Amino acid sequence: MATKPPSHKHHRVEIDAHTALDDLAHYRLEIDEGDLDDPVLVGPDGARIETWRENYPYNERLDRADYEQGKRALQIELLKLQSWAQDTGQRIAVLFEGRDAAGKGGTIKRFMEHLNPRAARVVALDKPTHRENGQWYFQRYVAHLPTAGEIVLFDRSWYNRANVELVMGWVNDEKYRLFLQQVPVFERLLIDDGLHLVKLWFSVSRREQQTRFIIRRIDPVRQWKLSPTDLALLDRWDDYTKAREVMFDTTDTDYAPWTVIRSNDKRRARLEAMRLLLHELPYPGKSKRVATKPDAKIAGPPWRIYERGEPKLSQPASRATAPTRRQTG
Repeated sequence: MATKPPSHKHHRVEIDAHTALDDLAHYRLEIDEGDLDDPVLVGPDGARIETWRENYPYNERLDRADYEQGKRALQIELLKLQSWAQDTGQRIAVLFEGRDAAGKGGTIKRFMEHLNPRAARVVALDKPTHRENGQWYFQRYVAHLPTAGEIVLFDRSWYNRANVELVMGWVNDEKYRLFLQQVPVFERLLIDDGLHLVKLWFSVSRREQQTRFIIRRIDPVRQWKLSPTDLALLDRWDDYTKAREVMFDTTDTDYAPWTVIRSNDKRRARLEAMRLLLHELPYPGKSKRVATKPDAKIAGPPWRIYERGEPKLSQPASRATAPTRRQTG
């Protein structure tokens, strides 16, 4: 007789992240559907902590089998995209931004999994050197932009200045205001020169972010991801929210729009991020069944996708009617 799988207690909890990080003995990790990459946090009472449900449009996470099947189909399309870029000399840059623990790194890993590394690379810059601090702010990022036939994925980009640097007090008001003035001009120059620029913001709810911080502290292979900056940002959620609002208001343009990816379910976030890139770029042989429009419940503009406690933004006038450069081809 087949044995029934063990049942799990489920509940929604509000975690005091600081207390939990100081008292980890009562928390443990559990593997879900054999997926070692995405363990589940179990609380002191033995119940799974399901903060991912906060403000989330689906009642269940994406099934692993459906995820793996969808991921493979999208990765095949990514290879078609890469072949087109190499054959025609296209330059593609994708910016992965968002709060800490929002799933940027895991998504980048799935983008890169089967791409040819000779024509695709990840840029994840460390803090600037003394020399870089004396340069024009964008200068060190320009050095990493793609050449003809190349795809570059930025694990955080020049938008560091609009978020982490601002919230942590690492940039003064003058440099911050100058950055906001220059970004739209900088991106307009890149796009006018033929660069395909895709800007993704990974959104995570407040309690789910706290859960992920605890997982990072417990899991030996993730501990390096929990930096002093991450811990400092735990108390600055509202400051980060305000910085995000100003960033979108200033830099969400018709020619370089932002797409917000709701990432409380990492599997759905990864697939919809891939789908967005594939849907927007005109590579040959595109599968209309696979490279469809992203799920509107998971991916969309900043005025439509936001977390509880984040203000609802107004739709910029320029985005109401004007198509993006990528859509006009």
